[in-house]
Amino acid sequence: APQREAVLTTEGPVLVLAGAGTGKTAALTARLAHLLWTRKAYPSELLAVTFTNKAAREMKERVGRHVGDAVEGMPWLGTFHAIGAKMLRRHAELVGLQSNFTILDTDDQLRLLKQLITVNELDEKRWPARQLAGLIDQWKNKGLTPNEIGAGESEQYANGKGQSLYQQYQDRLRTLNACDFGDLLLHMLVILKTHRDVLELYQQRFRYILVDEYQDTNAVQYLWLRLLAQERRNLCCVGDDDQSIYSWRGALVENILKFDKDFPGAKVIKLEQNYRSTPHILAAASGVIANNGGRLGKTLWTDKPEGEKVKVLGIWDGPEEARRVGEEIEGLQRGGLSLDDTAILVRAQHQTREFEDRFISIGMPYRIIGGFRFYERAEIRDALAYLRIVAQPADDLAFERIVNTPKR
Repeated sequence: APQREAVLTTEGPVLVLAGAGTGKTAALTARLAHLLWTRKAYPSELLAVTFTNKAAREMKERVGRHVGDAVEGMPWLGTFHAIGAKMLRRHAELVGLQSNFTILDTDDQLRLLKQLITVNELDEKRWPARQLAGLIDQWKNKGLTPNEIGAGESEQYANGKGQSLYQQYQDRLRTLNACDFGDLLLHMLVILKTHRDVLELYQQRFRYILVDEYQDTNAVQYLWLRLLAQERRNLCCVGDDDQSIYSWRGALVENILKFDKDFPGAKVIKLEQNYRSTPHILAAASGVIANNGGRLGKTLWTDKPEGEKVKVLGIWDGPEEARRVGEEIEGLQRGGLSLDDTAILVRAQHQTREFEDRFISIGMPYRIIGGFRFYERAEIRDALAYLRIVAQPADDLAFERIVNTPKR
């Protein structure tokens, strides 16, 4: 079966095209466990990259069920940023940092950029810091350092000042002994490109490299992986070109489409049996995605019973949609369905507003999942700023945040 093949094909480059609900996490964890069981590698010789901390935790738990305590010896299982940070702390001096550098969040980044905009006598209303932050982030996702920014790219901000401000921002970060998220991979990419000894150290260390959600990798992640995998070529990437939803933040679905060009002789394994959905849901999803151009193509199937048909309502506007959904849920409730078994998925957070207004007016209880993240709350940021000052007295940004908090 394809799942078995995905687990047992350990040598050489492998691309596992895993449709939604085809058990890719099970295949990935079984593959890791198999490499450990068969003693092909020690836990510290495996690099396993996931996209979210939650996925990393889940993978660690699942591998732990197979191999027990051996999973604790896997220091290189985590997100791109977590692994990038761990590597960078070991080689920070090569890019002018100390190993205890601070990682800035968006809030700190914007404050720092606002200071630079003021110093450069630019109008912040005309050239918002958020726009510059987005541009710098874009450049870092592409793997570009300030001296690789051409005039065309630089033109995108303050009539050609983009490159200069990016350089000033990087200089200021070094003075603060700090990085932003983009630096965690960009600095490491620069080190791997310019320090052959460091590159060889990691190429030798990682006997096997596994990457989850490969369709969501951006240019800098792709370049970083390609360098690390060049020597042993034991790279297994799992992904689904049909599930690429992060192009707005630099993800390149081309990475998955050109895998066999990057790694000649790569084996492509397709997981097409869906264990999650009914045939009706699969047919509806396949009918929509079939219109996408440039797909690698796969045909999902399931042996589950037919289930109910998918119902589509075409509605004119938001308030009308909220009214119809409210009525639909009331009808289901009268039929004995619990509100706990009902969910509304929205594309963006702001879309919950009209549903909330409607549910309040008809007296229907609801709960919003998500919203403000814990670390984005003002009081949590203040507490963290105090901790940062203790860990790093030179952290001016943290000091500015707390110098009058609480009010003296």
